[in-house]
Amino acid sequence: MQTYKLTIEYDGTAYAGWQRQPNHPTIQSTIEDAILQISQVRVPTVAAGRTDAGVHALGQVVSFRSESSISPHEWTRALNGVLPNDICVHQTEVVSNSFHARYSARQKTYEYHILNHPIRPVLDRLRCWHIPKLLDLSSLQAAARIFQGQHNFSSFQGSPTDNQNPVCKMNRVNIVANPPIIRLTFQADRFLKQMIRAIVGTLVEVGHGKRSPSEIPTILEAHDRCAAGKTAPPYGLYLLKVDYDEEKERENFGNL
Repeated sequence: MQTYKLTIEYDGTAYAGWQRQPNHPTIQSTIEDAILQISQVRVPTVAAGRTDAGVHALGQVVSFRSESSISPHEWTRALNGVLPNDICVHQTEVVSNSFHARYSARQKTYEYHILNHPIRPVLDRLRCWHIPKLLDLSSLQAAARIFQGQHNFSSFQGSPTDNQNPVCKMNRVNIVANPPIIRLTFQADRFLKQMIRAIVGTLVEVGHGKRSPSEIPTILEAHDRCAAGKTAPPYGLYLLKVDYDEEKERENFGNL
């Protein structure tokens, strides 16, 4: 039995998120159906991040175990041959049996796209959040810096959730404007449910002068979702990358 690591890209528009759901198309069910079609065995898959409906990914990581003798290259080619056009496998790797796409992750990087322009988009309407009113970039950046570091992010956690630990270490928050596009990058050891979308919604309120950057510490300390701003729409969010301790994984794999 071998453990495989997939790095995949997908457009989440047509899916009810990553996690398998009855009577709804999901990324997980589509991947598992493709593996079944190739190996004739149904196996469960695990993703690094359980993205919500409409959220996209450029570097999602998925792990699964199989007794098949198919090589990593053949897995990539075969999966891309049966998957729909909005899901693509970039790479397949054999990894240590101790590897777990979610729990082995050291940090994840997400990006949120805002189109700050008075005219609404057409082709990119499901790939960015259109905000017609001009945002104050300096206020956005001042507020964003406060999120860096280790915090209790309860005020930015969607519900319901079974998560018992609301503390995350935000390693980086970066905002880059290339008008009319604004890209907000978030890198942390872990993220809570809808956490980034709640932060983005709050930052937009700051950018519109409805809140001050100085209010962010108070919102964090409130530990109350009602204290923060609205939740930004899912279609502007992208899972860019998942980082693992590669040296540790190589060591574990070598000890098999």
